[in-house]
Amino acid sequence: MPEEEQKKYMLTAKKAENISEWYTQVIINSEFVDYSAVSGMMVYRPDSYFAWDTLKEATDRLFKEAGVQNVYFPLFIPERLLEKEKEHVEGFSPEVAWITHAGKSELSERLAVRPTSETIMYDSFSRWIRSWRDLPIRYNIWASVVRWEFKHPTPLLRSREFLWNEGHSAFATLEEAEKERDQILDIYEKVTREYLALPGIRGRKTEKEKFSGAIASYSIEHLMPDGYSLQGPDHHSDGQNFAKAFDIQFTDKDGIKKYVYQNTYAISTRELGAMVLTHGDDKGLVLPPKLARIQVVIIPIYNNAKKDEILDYSRLIHERIKDKIRSYLDDRDEYTPGWKYNEWEIKGVPIRLEIGKRELGSRKVTVVRRDTGMKETINFDGLETTLQSLLEDIHSTLYSRALDFLNSHIFPVDRYEDLKKLVGKGFVQAPWCGSGDCEDKVKEETGAKISNLPSDAQHKAKGKKCVYCGRDALHIANFAKSY
Repeated sequence: MPEEEQKKYMLTAKKAENISEWYTQVIINSEFVDYSAVSGMMVYRPDSYFAWDTLKEATDRLFKEAGVQNVYFPLFIPERLLEKEKEHVEGFSPEVAWITHAGKSELSERLAVRPTSETIMYDSFSRWIRSWRDLPIRYNIWASVVRWEFKHPTPLLRSREFLWNEGHSAFATLEEAEKERDQILDIYEKVTREYLALPGIRGRKTEKEKFSGAIASYSIEHLMPDGYSLQGPDHHSDGQNFAKAFDIQFTDKDGIKKYVYQNTYAISTRELGAMVLTHGDDKGLVLPPKLARIQVVIIPIYNNAKKDEILDYSRLIHERIKDKIRSYLDDRDEYTPGWKYNEWEIKGVPIRLEIGKRELGSRKVTVVRRDTGMKETINFDGLETTLQSLLEDIHSTLYSRALDFLNSHIFPVDRYEDLKKLVGKGFVQAPWCGSGDCEDKVKEETGAKISNLPSDAQHKAKGKKCVYCGRDALHIANFAKSY
């Protein structure tokens, strides 16, 4: 075997020693994603796109059950529309990629390559919404967006083009709009837990960290193994800001013209990066079973003796389980079993089945779990049921492990000296007065920003003093260094 091919699935970096280099090696060497000819834009290879497609389908199904409908709007946005909402434009203008020519002809107006879709959609909303009968509008787009201006792109975590959903809603009342927030965040928590095996902390973003153009933003924040936070799905309460900028008005039941209340929300392929960082190990990817394109790989082990019988037994097993479990029979002759083990381990396949003379003779199967490395022998009879149970247990184990890590890396503090010592090790949960000046000072002095104001901890702020300035605290904030 050529040396280059031998190195193909090797990892040299250790997760605990250099997580950045480890992450790059894992996602590239496992053939999860790849770089493209365009700087900062990547290729989703079959395993990563399967994972995204599955996550997308699960989320989309829950959206539809909640009453959200899918639509599609153009990729290009006229400059005049992008400039209608000042705060929104200022937030995105450094990242916008512009189309100025078509062929050799210069366009009469620049077109932005979609950084987000508010402006192109709300131009249509202003024409479609006339009466209270036209409300609510609850639309969603599955699309890609382009955000260009940053120096160090990282595949999945920070790419110039990424995939996501954009939910855009319009309601007659603020109460209806606020009710949707919890419904959508519940959906996001469900899919991150049940598909990605990722726990998170739900809460409100600060004024400085909120989405440009929103009156309030809410997020689910993940904690990575290096103690840094990574923002997951989010929801933005836009109030009437965009409605006033785009003149989205309706006549209510009393004949009075009013502006609508709007929300936006998103989950993106960044979740796949969070999944890799959270579950992967020094052997490579560890995929949650629901997102694994191949859930079980079958590896026959033979020399010339018993080869045909072992292959026949392996094919029988594959035929038996393939309708219920995504399985693959690796009967390639040119690779040794050890080489195959390494390949499927780095790719993160949840279960490996080893089939040799011993298994053939006893009508059993040797099972190896990717998450724990545990090996056991199981009976051929009832194989599908046993494997399905194992896949469920693997998911539960991954989630429990991640949740235990998160819970053990939340550090409640009251003193600034303690905050400074703990920054970079997890979420440092501290009382905060709500002042942007204090927020800025902490970030300037420690490198930590407020990831969000955790919903389940706000009752603890009563009677506390701000960790930085000593004034009365209004909130409990999670301070963390972040991706």
